[in-house]
Amino acid sequence: MNGKKDCVEINIPSATKAKLAPDDSEKSSFQGFSCKAWIWKVWEFCKEDSNRVTFAFKVGLAVLLVSLLILVREPYEIFGTNIIWSILTVAIMFEYTVGATFNRGFNRALGSLLAGILAIAVAQVALHSGRVAEPILIGTSIFLIGAITSFIKLWPSFVPYEYGFRVILFTYCLIIVSGYRMGNPIRTAMDRLYSIAIGGFVAVFVNVLVFPIWAGEQLHKELVNSFNSLADALEECVKKYLEDEGLDHPEFSKTVMDEFPDEPAYRKCRSTLNSSAKLESLANAAKWEPPHGRFQHFFYPWSEYVKVGAVLRYCAYEVMALHGVLHSEIQAPYNLRITFKSEIQDATNQAAELVRSLAKDICNMKRSLKTSLLKRVHSSTERLQRAIDMHSYLLTARSDPPDNSSKQLPKLPHAPSSTLFDPADQLDDDLDSTNLEKSSNQLAQTESYHEMMRKQSRRLHSWPSREVDAFEEEGVFSTDFLPRMKALESTAALSLANFTSLLIEFVVRLDHLVEAVDELSKMAKFKLEGL
Repeated sequence: MNGKKDCVEINIPSATKAKLAPDDSEKSSFQGFSCKAWIWKVWEFCKEDSNRVTFAFKVGLAVLLVSLLILVREPYEIFGTNIIWSILTVAIMFEYTVGATFNRGFNRALGSLLAGILAIAVAQVALHSGRVAEPILIGTSIFLIGAITSFIKLWPSFVPYEYGFRVILFTYCLIIVSGYRMGNPIRTAMDRLYSIAIGGFVAVFVNVLVFPIWAGEQLHKELVNSFNSLADALEECVKKYLEDEGLDHPEFSKTVMDEFPDEPAYRKCRSTLNSSAKLESLANAAKWEPPHGRFQHFFYPWSEYVKVGAVLRYCAYEVMALHGVLHSEIQAPYNLRITFKSEIQDATNQAAELVRSLAKDICNMKRSLKTSLLKRVHSSTERLQRAIDMHSYLLTARSDPPDNSSKQLPKLPHAPSSTLFDPADQLDDDLDSTNLEKSSNQLAQTESYHEMMRKQSRRLHSWPSREVDAFEEEGVFSTDFLPRMKALESTAALSLANFTSLLIEFVVRLDHLVEAVDELSKMAKFKLEGL
């Protein structure tokens, strides 16, 4: 072909190189693993929550203490091999928080006790029924216990005690089967029960006395962080909406795949929406904890934290909707957004200040009146509503286009062929010149309007840029060009109305949030501010 331009060079590796290829790949994969990067990831994971390291060391300490009963000769001669049940109990029962450990321990103790009593009773009945009927009764009882416990733990009221029914099943099976082979079910049951008791005591002892991690404090901090994350996400969204001029706007698909890496508050707000299960789990665990730290009275209203979290999520839905408008394909012009900048910014700042004030009250466990803050939030929202009402014409087409769908644009007149003076011809010429001037002005206005919308569309990457390019490719202007472009402009402007309405709805939901926090402060007996 033309020199080396279209030539393809194929390199065939030699046999020696082919043999070395697997070794090279293994070497490259080994070199791809960076020990420093792995250590840095572990450090960041531990730095995110230092209690993770504490929990790991506590589990290791508890297992070590129980294992000493086997490793040391004297305790092993007393307890024997049954002490292995203590190690299993610690491994299964030890949870991240104190409340979860108490909950798991209660299910473990109650399930083991019931299983032991049932196993002893059934074993005694089977023992007196004869050698032939004994295994039949034991097998039938195992089937019934397995079916009944598996069915009951699916009942909605008993779902929190699902682990207890599982303990009943496997403890009953192990005790009655081993007792059948060893010939002394009562002795076997007692050995299992005191071994389980030793393991449960060690797990509770270590979890409570060695750097305890309280579920109540975790729930308290989680709720406060959710309030602050919501306020940060609101301010971040509004700031980007008012400052974004549409320049270098990324594609929507890329921003979705990257999950908006330049918006950390967005990710925090999204975690608030997904915190329902976490708050309920912490609240259920906190109910098992004794009075501790700042939560000194019994029957602390942990369930109210879940209710406040639910109301907070409803406010977070509006913030996520605001983020949806921010990253939508249809965008209001930048100049139009700036028109209402002061009102939108003021309403946002007042709302964020109220949310942070509520978070501060919960964090400090103090109760303060929010009347003045609510009034400021409502007044700023009313100013935004009045501004939208006074300038509502900006959110629609600037002027109603004439109904010229059935009319054609006036054609450009040709110059008269006769040069003789004639009054009638002179009048026709005047009319023709007038029509020419009007047609030229209309055409110029259409072209300027089209040019403006084209530049604005390309600058803002607004919807629908394809329509503008389509008109440009046609080379002519159809009769419905102006109405269509005005409709598109009005649709884009309505994006601003959608944004402001969502912001106003967020402020309305703050009233319910204030009521929920006030109810929590009353039931939790928060101190009045100033006392």
